[in-house]
Amino acid sequence: MAQYGVSQNPAQKDRWICIYPAYINSKKTLPEGRKIPKSKAVDNPTANEIRDICNAAGLQVALEAGKCYPRDQNRDPLYRGRVRVQLKNENSTPVKEEFPSRKALLLYVSEMIPKLKTRQQKQGGGGESASAGGQDKGKKKKNKKR
Repeated sequence: MAQYGVSQNPAQKDRWICIYPAYINSKKTLPEGRKIPKSKAVDNPTANEIRDICNAAGLQVALEAGKCYPRDQNRDPLYRGRVRVQLKNENSTPVKEEFPSRKALLLYVSEMIPKLKTRQQKQGGGGESASAGGQDKGKKKKNKKR
């Protein structure tokens, strides 16, 4: 019986929904694959961030790192990947009541990604390095004048 459960598992994962980072990317247009309003979308989300949010929400998740969104022209390895999420049980009832549909999950993920620690560090670190870079340039100019 254990073998039946193992062989059935990949078939079940085929029924899980796919989430590509382009679905919630604010830099994409609707024809390029964005599925939520631009005002609620996130700048360049990654499949790993989507996976982390869905795991934290208590959903079953599978990351497929080698997959690429068909409409994506860039094919940048950093933004490759898709996440499969079990949204519904076998009897078509939602796994979690707060996520009755794909769109509800996409909106939740796009709301939570900016709250990730990695996102907050990137934003804070970027401002400091930019200002430090400006100071270095000023020092270099002073040295050249002397």
